[in-house]
Amino acid sequence: MTVRQLSLPELAAACGELGVDKVGLWREPVRAYGLEAAAELVRDAGLTVTTLCRGGFLTAIEPAERAKALEDNRRAVDEAAALGTDVLVLVSGGLPAGSKDLRGARERIADALAELGPYAEEHGVKLAIEPLHPMFASDRCVVSTLAQALDLAERFPAHQVGVTVDTYHIWWDDQAPAQIARAGASGRIHTFQLADWTTPLPEGVLNGRGQIGDGAIDMREWKGYVEAAGYTGPIEVELFNDGLWARDGREVLAQTAERFVTHAIR
Repeated sequence: MTVRQLSLPELAAACGELGVDKVGLWREPVRAYGLEAAAELVRDAGLTVTTLCRGGFLTAIEPAERAKALEDNRRAVDEAAALGTDVLVLVSGGLPAGSKDLRGARERIADALAELGPYAEEHGVKLAIEPLHPMFASDRCVVSTLAQALDLAERFPAHQVGVTVDTYHIWWDDQAPAQIARAGASGRIHTFQLADWTTPLPEGVLNGRGQIGDGAIDMREWKGYVEAAGYTGPIEVELFNDGLWARDGREVLAQTAERFVTHAIR
């Protein structure tokens, strides 16, 4: 998503040029290109798919809508398995139209996970609940903190359900470091993502994720938390940013790799 202006073949080629051997994919471009073709493309390019994004949106009340969401998530699990990744990121969904019941929405997520967790396990895929910043609670994700995500995940085995740790969404929460340790203790950190917080946020706020190093978040600090919690997996950079998308994608990818080394590794 960071370089969504690149086609999948362009992305694979650019990763090869930069020595990047892992990539997190989103379902929309994969489906547009073709699932089997995309799986073949990344294999031939020597790329490992770290995660597939996204499943979720599991808060609907009406039975038909819930059934449709569950079926879509089963397809997402199938797609993840076909691409060779064992992690499907879940954005849980916002409040249904007219509802003000956050607790009820979270319980419906748990009900859905009870069905999806065993299905994912059968296909060698883990579900990673991603808490989103509270500004998205009404329309996109009623799970706003790592504590809330873990309260849901811990109802299920860790090899079925864990969490996504994303700096953009949790950096403000002074309880997040302790929750990262909690997640690590039970093996539930299924992926770790970086994006910076820059202000002012754009209209609509969704596409306000800043390039690493441009904002308020100390990437090394958060990397230290997940490493101390025992996480040794891939680290993704996920940026939704209209300014970055308007630029040459190869240039953005190269800059992102450089910023990652400068602000998260050195």
